[in-house]
Amino acid sequence: MARQSVATRSAVDRRAFLAGSAALLAAGSQASSGLLAAAANEQVNLAAVGVGGKGWSDINNASAGHNVVAFCDVETNAIKRNGRVRRGGFADAAKLWPQARRYNDWRVMLDREHKQIDGVTVSTPDHMHAPISMSAMQLGIATYTQKPLSRTVHEARQLTLAARKYDVVTQMGNQGHSGVEYRALVEMIRGGVIGKIREAHAWSNRPIWPQGIQRPPGGQAAAAGFHWDLWLGVARQRPFVPAVYHPFNWRGWFDFGAGALGDMGCHIIDPVVWSLELEAPLSVTYTGPEPMAETFPTQERIAYRFRGTRWTSEPRLSVVWYDGGQLPDAKLAPLPAGEKLPKNGTLFIGEKGTLLTRHGGPPRLLPQEKFADYETPQLKPVDHYLQWTNAIRGADQTTSHFDYAGPLTETVLLGTIAARFANRELIWDSQRLEFSNFAQANRYVRQEYRKGWQVEGL
Repeated sequence: MARQSVATRSAVDRRAFLAGSAALLAAGSQASSGLLAAAANEQVNLAAVGVGGKGWSDINNASAGHNVVAFCDVETNAIKRNGRVRRGGFADAAKLWPQARRYNDWRVMLDREHKQIDGVTVSTPDHMHAPISMSAMQLGIATYTQKPLSRTVHEARQLTLAARKYDVVTQMGNQGHSGVEYRALVEMIRGGVIGKIREAHAWSNRPIWPQGIQRPPGGQAAAAGFHWDLWLGVARQRPFVPAVYHPFNWRGWFDFGAGALGDMGCHIIDPVVWSLELEAPLSVTYTGPEPMAETFPTQERIAYRFRGTRWTSEPRLSVVWYDGGQLPDAKLAPLPAGEKLPKNGTLFIGEKGTLLTRHGGPPRLLPQEKFADYETPQLKPVDHYLQWTNAIRGADQTTSHFDYAGPLTETVLLGTIAARFANRELIWDSQRLEFSNFAQANRYVRQEYRKGWQVEGL
């Protein structure tokens, strides 16, 4: 069958067509012609919220072979970082997709374009992930949302429930989940090569942006072409200060980001949660500098305690996160002489040995001499973006869908709450979505949106 553009179908017919083929796939249909065959040749109409930085790579990767019908960004000026203009952004998107409609306000874009959109990439600062994703799902639009899925635990839970309710295709942007490295790691852990797991450690060299700072005084009008109020979105009003929040340093601020843990935890903690089938943490404890009023600490050591699973050796499992230049004790990893732990990595301590992986690198068994004859599983590459667009067409299923990514994000974000309370174990009640032993921490489980920016379901 020749490739057919979705533009030739009505919005209702197209959605029914794609949804119907996806339903057949989920039901295990063996149909090789008709609906599924047509879906496999269907082009998907995509939109993007955020086309600079990561947003540029997200929509470019997702749109291969498909149509970009609209895009949105609050910044129409050229993107500059460290004084240099970076590729991507409003002007480059307009050149690449001259027929796409252009917006600064994502609410206007979804209102006007939702009948034409099958899927949307959400690549904004963390605080806007949930409101945009929720609004898109309520319109029946598939969402590809950058990690972390949300800025608050409550938002993550609500997105998980909404994805089920509205029955749309979802994927979180932790692309390593589809990589051969983490998939091989999961097979190795569950295959028992190092025995059942006693403890695990995960770490990152982030932050590579300012943290542990106070809000600067004063403020000024944002440059023409940058819509500061739209950038703030659901966050509390504050004055614009150049280079403090936009375009990159927002990650360190409580109101906009989730710090080093939020940035990298959905990548690096992912293989721990995934391979060991961990449920919600029982407790979380932060050790480190006293946090400032509005920014994350410069360093964090966050200890999670989980209920054990069939893959662990004890009834309780300890998982420890480190950032800001901190690393696990080098003695935990019997590396060859002179070799150091990677800057970003995960370490599993098992009954029979140790497994170490650099983020983005292949899993390694230690000590090397003990596992010299072991052959790492050889797996075929999977494209995280293509998996999402194929799933929209009914030809695949996503693996970091919100039913998985939502709980993973909750786990990560519990650490960002703990980081406000040094040296205090917070006992987590996942069912009630609250800390049972320290009510003060519960004020950070959810966020009150700025007036005029409320979103149903959040």
